[in-house]
Amino acid sequence: MKKTAVTSAEAPAAIGPYSQAVRAGDFLYLSGQVPLDPKTGALVAGGVKEQTQRVLDNLAAVLAAGGLAFSDVVKTTVFMTDLGRFAEMNETYAKAFAAPAPARATVQVSALPKGAQVEIEAVAWKCPGGCKN
Repeated sequence: MKKTAVTSAEAPAAIGPYSQAVRAGDFLYLSGQVPLDPKTGALVAGGVKEQTQRVLDNLAAVLAAGGLAFSDVVKTTVFMTDLGRFAEMNETYAKAFAAPAPARATVQVSALPKGAQVEIEAVAWKCPGGCKN
């Protein structure tokens, strides 16, 4: 199985030695996205809801570059600096994923890159032959 990098100019460039995503077979592994505006590289203004939306927009851009969409996501991990704000993140997150929603873990961390409050990584799967759920 060959692995290839997937990148999108519509998402922030990697801020370290990693790829925005890597395709391995039928899977696309997306690196964690933080709420950076891809045009300016700056953290978006606002709170957890606004940051979660920007993170989801960034993930959508990388998914699209890999020929996939949120409906192909099978697993996410959400990192937050304050789980007391979970409901705000979850309200925005829920709008992106139709049933069946992907499996998910949410963890609190002490800090995230660039002072972000939210980071999300994902794994997506492209069913061979375009099969339906």
